[in-house]
Amino acid sequence: MTSSQPLALPGYAHVYSGKVRDLYAPLDDSGAPRADQLLLVASDRMSAYDFVLDTPIPDKGKVLTQLSLWWFERLTDLVPNHVVSTDVPAAVEGRAVLVRRLEMLPVECVARAYLTGGGLVEYRADGHVSGVALPEGLLDGSRLPEPVFTPSTKAPVGEHDQPMPYADVEAAVGASLADRVRGLTTAILARGNEIAAERGILIADTKVEFGLDGDDVVLADEVLTPDSSRFWPADLWEPGHAQPSYDKQYVRDWLTSPASGWDRSSGEAPPDLPADVVEQTRAKYVEAYERLTGRTFS
Repeated sequence: MTSSQPLALPGYAHVYSGKVRDLYAPLDDSGAPRADQLLLVASDRMSAYDFVLDTPIPDKGKVLTQLSLWWFERLTDLVPNHVVSTDVPAAVEGRAVLVRRLEMLPVECVARAYLTGGGLVEYRADGHVSGVALPEGLLDGSRLPEPVFTPSTKAPVGEHDQPMPYADVEAAVGASLADRVRGLTTAILARGNEIAAERGILIADTKVEFGLDGDDVVLADEVLTPDSSRFWPADLWEPGHAQPSYDKQYVRDWLTSPASGWDRSSGEAPPDLPADVVEQTRAKYVEAYERLTGRTFS
């Protein structure tokens, strides 16, 4: 399935549409796209199992954008971010930021503090996740001794990211830069959990993206959101089974339930989400935002 048509934004040229975000280049005085900045617009599109679903989640783009901005402020001592300004066109207000154009690294930087999802599948096969050996006897939801860097490939829309051994990251970006992003990724997750724990949330894992501005490593895209991370209510955490969550796992679970009638292995597109699933998903995203930030979402 493909992304919806991009907006026509006066003063901006559409550059690219991903699963969830649309990129536009500001036009200079001559009408040419600027080479140093991009307008990053978060849509209400929902992706799951490598499909972009036909059913949007209202306000999702605003939640992702506002929560990322909140986290960027709390991570500035660890790593600079790409934000230039939140002064954006009215048509995308609240869900867009003007950012530095970066040379993006060809790696999905993933860190895990708890074992679940694709990491659990790998672990059950051979006791490793992305080539990292883990202790024996771990269960679905087990806390790891320390956050582990488990990178993956950056697949095009419609294809699946694949686990990436650390040696492949070194081959792709060089040993020094690989070590830098590994340290940053695990530090971001550790910092996130320090802050989230005070608000009754566990961050099981997260995916971040980095780019280069000259020699500087810069945090880009989004950070510690319900799309890029698994958020669990701390008071309900119980290893041994899937955990309740404040993220898009709710949509994944419905899609793979008998209620959806969808066979994930069929290759066919998932069905539309029913109204109650849309409403509950929006509520989970908003609750994650409000619990973490202490702010009322409006």
